[in-house]
Amino acid sequence: MQELESLEALSNDDKACEMAAYHKAKRRYLGVGNGRIDELVAQWRAARDLPDRIALAAQLWDSDIHEARIAAAKLLTQARLRPDEEVWQLITSWVPQFDGCAVADAAMIAGQKRVIAAPQRLVEVAPWLQQDNIWVRRAALTITLPWAKMNNPKPHEIEQRELVLGWAAGLVEDRNWFIQKAIAGWLRDLSKRDASRVSGFLQQYGDRMKPFARREAARLIQDL
Repeated sequence: MQELESLEALSNDDKACEMAAYHKAKRRYLGVGNGRIDELVAQWRAARDLPDRIALAAQLWDSDIHEARIAAAKLLTQARLRPDEEVWQLITSWVPQFDGCAVADAAMIAGQKRVIAAPQRLVEVAPWLQQDNIWVRRAALTITLPWAKMNNPKPHEIEQRELVLGWAAGLVEDRNWFIQKAIAGWLRDLSKRDASRVSGFLQQYGDRMKPFARREAARLIQDL
């Protein structure tokens, strides 16, 4: 596969070993940085229409090479895609395979564009909260981060934001560090736009969060 060969040509064994030790997920690593991946993805995107990009993304993901999975997600990270149902279905098919932050986050950045484009897809995201896989539960918060970052949300967007805050409330007693970190990050981002809402959340649920997560969530709020 030519695209994989292009990635492999940039491989660095020393960096690959470092990445494998850091990410811990058991797959092949090439030691290629995000900047070089971005350069390749830009070339691949420019040379292909959407159906071909979807097919390439699926092939890259299925290789189970770390950098190829990152590239697959980046290929599908675009705000305006029409039609986008096949893209959404491919992204969500990856979710059960999540086993670490880097690949999951790359896929969920692509997913963010699709749930913003069609917020009714939040109904499909909600069941992730009940999964045993912590990376899937965490992904429900990662994919919805745009709602924490809206500066002037419309009423329906506030309703959607409240839905996700309800999800966060349901996760506060999950003791996994990564889940707690995800809750804290979501609240911290929201505190930049709506500090009072985050204060209210922490007053109600903060005692049930891990101390580090509560501190991180409140870091930008003066009265907490």
